[in-house]
Amino acid sequence: MNKTIYLAGGCFWGVEAYFQRIRGVVATRVGYANGKTENPTYEDVCRRHTGHAETVEIVYDDNLLNLQTLLQYFFRIINPTSLNQQGNDVGEQYRTGVYYLDSADEKIIAAALAAEQRKYPQPIVVENLPLQRFDSAEEYHQDYLHKNPNGYCHIDVRLADFPVYAAEFVKPSDEILRQTLTDEQYYVTQQNGTERPFSHEYDHLFARGLYVDIVSGEPLFSSRDKFDSGCGWASFSQPVSPDSLVQQLDLSHNMRRVEVRSGAADSHLGHVFPDGLPERGGLRYCINGASLRFVPYDEMAAQGYADWLDFV
Repeated sequence: MNKTIYLAGGCFWGVEAYFQRIRGVVATRVGYANGKTENPTYEDVCRRHTGHAETVEIVYDDNLLNLQTLLQYFFRIINPTSLNQQGNDVGEQYRTGVYYLDSADEKIIAAALAAEQRKYPQPIVVENLPLQRFDSAEEYHQDYLHKNPNGYCHIDVRLADFPVYAAEFVKPSDEILRQTLTDEQYYVTQQNGTERPFSHEYDHLFARGLYVDIVSGEPLFSSRDKFDSGCGWASFSQPVSPDSLVQQLDLSHNMRRVEVRSGAADSHLGHVFPDGLPERGGLRYCINGASLRFVPYDEMAAQGYADWLDFV
């Protein structure tokens, strides 16, 4: 069955092009939502403080794409803590929001926003409101980036090509982690430890498959991006998905490094250095094998990672 949701995520040119790439999206239309006037023009919205938000109407087949997953795609391209600004675009028309027709969607949206809030210390400012009014934007705005392939876009629409997680990968309690992880796995992931170089089997493993967080099962790296750096730890040129890792400055041990942590469970993984293979982007993700679990390609579907088969 087809359902409709309205998403405001900044400039609607890029948001529409992004969602058009996602399997299960049936149709899109850009327009102006929940403003104070009827039938506004683009100039009205930009210059006359009409209160509208640039919004994309998304019709989707909920047999192929449910609302929870659709919202995960949405959160990937917005800064949910930024009020009236996304990228370089500033103004009330660039606020973020999810506007629904079906009142049953309100609880689904609220739960998704609550889960997203746990990722940020600042409050999330994404609106969760019923759609009051939606006016279609001018024809030149529709399918803008299809008509103008080199046109302005504040997001990387290619992010739509990476799957979002069908299930929520969560961090178990510390009590459970102490029971399920080895001493070294706990030391590395929970206490920011480092295994001895050349000590883990994954340093020398180059079989086809997916590397996931030992704590949560979240996909992190692909065998396709693994290479032998000779450093003594598993090395990768990039993560399997743009939003699977978190990076932060690490000043421990009188060094200045960039630490790499998993996005869902906040597990310490290792560090990233700018001395990787030039032909693969020049980065080396130096990762403790104890922080990972390898899922062989032939077992990925059975273990729930079928969506990632094309990425290894």
